[in-house]
Amino acid sequence: DHRDLHSFPTRRSSDLGASVALTLLVLDLAFLGVIAKPIYDGALGGLRREPAYWPPALLFYVMYVFVISRFAVIHASSKRDALKRGTSLGFVSYGTYELTNWAVLAGWPSFLVPIDIAWGMVLTGTTALVGRMSMERLG
Repeated sequence: DHRDLHSFPTRRSSDLGASVALTLLVLDLAFLGVIAKPIYDGALGGLRREPAYWPPALLFYVMYVFVISRFAVIHASSKRDALKRGTSLGFVSYGTYELTNWAVLAGWPSFLVPIDIAWGMVLTGTTALVGRMSMERLG
């Protein structure tokens, strides 16, 4: 059934937000910190900050959890719709980031553009799907 923020109780909204946040963080940190770390270290060299500066990263995650939850999960009509909405959101979000970097940063590695956009689509689509499954379990 179709739900919106007004019909979804606050307690369940916080449980949903926690589910979305946990999924997003586990997947993204595994990708960035383990799977793709050698790619980014080699491609970005001195541009990469070690350790990461967490305040802007946390701000991004808080904003992204809210947008995923509201747009791709709560307003989705089904799990499939949540997956499609999340994948589309990931395409736009990560595409904006990558294409802007490529356009304005001298030496931005062009091979990162499709990698990051594809990752954003997989990450956000999967997160939205898991969020929708959690929402349905929460009732």
